Amino acid sequence: MDDAGATSPHLDEQEKQQAAEHSAPRALVIHEVVRQEGEEELKRPVSALLWSGLAAGLTMGFSFLSLALMQGLLPDQPWHRLIDSLGYSVGFIITILGRQQLFTESTLTAVLPLLVRRDRATLFALLRFWAVVLAANLIGTAIFAALIATDGIFPPGVRHALIENATATVAESFWPVALKSVLAGWLITMMVWLLPSAKSAKLLVIMLLTYIVGVGHFSHVIAGSAECAFAVLTGHASAADYFLRFLAPTLIGNTLGGVALVALLNHAPLVPELTGEMGNDPPQGQRKGRK
Repeated sequence: MDDAGATSPHLDEQEKQQAAEHSAPRALVIHEVVRQEGEEELKRPVSALLWSGLAAGLTMGFSFLSLALMQGLLPDQPWHRLIDSLGYSVGFIITILGRQQLFTESTLTAVLPLLVRRDRATLFALLRFWAVVLAANLIGTAIFAALIATDGIFPPGVRHALIENATATVAESFWPVALKSVLAGWLITMMVWLLPSAKSAKLLVIMLLTYIVGVGHFSHVIAGSAECAFAVLTGHASAADYFLRFLAPTLIGNTLGGVALVALLNHAPLVPELTGEMGNDPPQGQRKGRK
């Protein structure tokens, strides 16, 4: 498919360039942008992943805190969740625009290299990457929770909202949490897929999709970990609650939502083009000069 307006007899060269700049990139272009990002992530040294993952975990704590701050200022009305859920987007905005390493993003970016190459070395690199980033993210959320766990830091209304949100993370049984986690993983990785074509609307895309995660009470393994760690540190939940009622189902659901429902579904339709089996499209390595 040519760039928009490239063959139009009604446009001059400058207008053809303007049309190309305003056209949406092909799905294959988005795939390769995201895959290349994944390739770079898999090559990063462990120390860089640890620091970036730790920063992301700390930053994601602001989703928990911002949500509670807004809840503490709003009246207790049925509609308040529609407004205070905007606070849930704060941690995601800082983490993603700040290019910090977030585990749920990597269920798309870091998986695409494996889907393309399908070799053992890439699988081991992916598992190494996931283990380091997830551990660093969780440590970061625990540190953030410890920083805000001391009583008296925030007004009573905000403190109550923090405790209420934290205890809610361990209030449901395994399978409802896992199923809602699939939806969260799906939305977050779809967000990653949309960002290359979002251009100046990146902030809006992040806010919109993470807002839906917040307003729908969909479980996110990193943002929710800050809440659950707070519940444990303040005595409103046990370590077993953290690992069995929150972390296990949420980790399974987020990973499944990201890998199976997004990486596979967005990768599978492009396999013929990636392998050079489709019509006039040359193999990937021969696409010189294509934009």
